Amino acid sequence: MELMIYLGVVGALLSVGYLAVDRCIDRSAALYRNANDITSALHTGEVWRSDIRSVIAPISTESSPSGETLHLRTSRGEILYRFETNSLSRRVGSNSWACLLPRVKGSTMAEDRRNSVTAWKWELELLPYRKDSSNTNRIVPLFTFLAVPQQPPTK
Repeated sequence: MELMIYLGVVGALLSVGYLAVDRCIDRSAALYRNANDITSALHTGEVWRSDIRSVIAPISTESSPSGETLHLRTSRGEILYRFETNSLSRRVGSNSWACLLPRVKGSTMAEDRRNSVTAWKWELELLPYRKDSSNTNRIVPLFTFLAVPQQPPTK
């Protein structure tokens, strides 16, 4: 009889331990995915800021029903950024579109006039990962990037 009680206690402890390890593995995987998304967003933001700094002509935006496109004329040719259907793409010159960020909830690129300087602001929100209904995802993937063209374009 005592052996059955010990086996029951050991079984209960193993079950609780398994559930704790499983939860830790799930949260570790979610943290890994979020860290990768944040790293990708920061890298993309730095590329965008570099492109803004290298413009040689006025920057223009174009809105369409399918999304928003930012036109940058640089010494390397025209660079386009397009937000469309939860993804952000970039095209340099006449090359094909390259997807920079696949899980984008929202993206807005607009002028930000400050006294005698015209900066550009990019607000980016990534789609969060939702595995379960419990609110375990506490990271709000929202970013704001600012850049100022090095040579002020003439209008």
